[in-house]
Amino acid sequence: MRDLVAEALAGIRARVHRTLLTALGVVVGIAALVATLGLATTAGARIVSHFDELAATSVTVLPANDGGPERAQSPIPWDAPRRVERLNGVVAAGTMSTLDLPGTPVRATTVVDPLASDVTQPPLVSASPELLPAVRGRLLSGRWYDQGHSDRRDPVVVLGARLAARLHLADVSQAPAVFVGDRAFTVIGVLATVERAPSLLDAVILPDGTARARFGLVSPLSVVVETAVGAAASVAGQAPLALAPQQPEALVAQRPPEPAATRAKVAADTQALFLVLAAVTLAIGAVGIANTMLVSVLQRVGEIGLRRSLGATRGSVALLFMLESALVGLFGGVLGAALGVLTVVGVGYLRQWTPVMEPWLTPGAALLGAVVGLVAGIYPAWRASRIEPVAALRTDG
Repeated sequence: MRDLVAEALAGIRARVHRTLLTALGVVVGIAALVATLGLATTAGARIVSHFDELAATSVTVLPANDGGPERAQSPIPWDAPRRVERLNGVVAAGTMSTLDLPGTPVRATTVVDPLASDVTQPPLVSASPELLPAVRGRLLSGRWYDQGHSDRRDPVVVLGARLAARLHLADVSQAPAVFVGDRAFTVIGVLATVERAPSLLDAVILPDGTARARFGLVSPLSVVVETAVGAAASVAGQAPLALAPQQPEALVAQRPPEPAATRAKVAADTQALFLVLAAVTLAIGAVGIANTMLVSVLQRVGEIGLRRSLGATRGSVALLFMLESALVGLFGGVLGAALGVLTVVGVGYLRQWTPVMEPWLTPGAALLGAVVGLVAGIYPAWRASRIEPVAALRTDG
């Protein structure tokens, strides 16, 4: 076996340029495979890290019975944000309530025209001044109301960006007004993005104090809590007691489940398409090796016939060509794996991502290249083993 390996290596070295061209398909296929798996794992880790960070730091406290006639009698107190913020691990907390006011249009002019484009019926949301950081909101223009607005029950609102666009009120520098029913409210800000409650981008948001005075809101209907990483479980367990010490069972604290299934699905979906492309490239590389080895057999008929006449068996001849093919595949696999790793590291550097790769990927990809070469060489090796010793004389003549 050692002699056959030495002869196979000698045959490859004797035809360096052809070996490089033959291995090119495997190099591209393995590089695509390694880069695909590496980038998919890296991107998946990046995506899931954002999801984990967002989900693992969110707690929402609701009444245990949040429907029916008891909906207006929520046990959540008005000072809920200050109570919750005293808990260890809480970063921000704010109350949020959707006002049930069916048939109350919102318009940007005093003219009541039901066919006008500036008339709509968006959600009306009451929120405490502390809600903005709790939902990870960012303002497009203007400002968010403060505790003074709520205490004074000022007629001010903040609009979501999508609603503001529909009402043509994205610029609040001139303090425009919107009419909720027949009540006028000054628009002091426009929300640009809201990570935890994207529905607010279509809503009219007003202070809790204003909602109590003008729309009869009895109590907040929910508390949104932003926690430190790893503190969501303890905050969820303590929040009901902090908000309603006399009846903590009347409240339920919800937090997103562990995203293990989502993590696996993201990784699988990210990899599936590119793995197919890498497999096609590898198949093309295997065909290239098979064709080149088959041409090599035809060119070396004299050599093969001479080997047979000197006592080489069919099996040893076939094994020699399979070894050459496997070594070419291994060579292409090593180069392709190195190129794939460099691609992952380069993309990670440019995107400022941390490259994540499975430890088995690089050696496994190199071995896969050898397997591809070995499989591709089966038919050429079989053709070589069928050549008779007399072929050497026929070729020389």
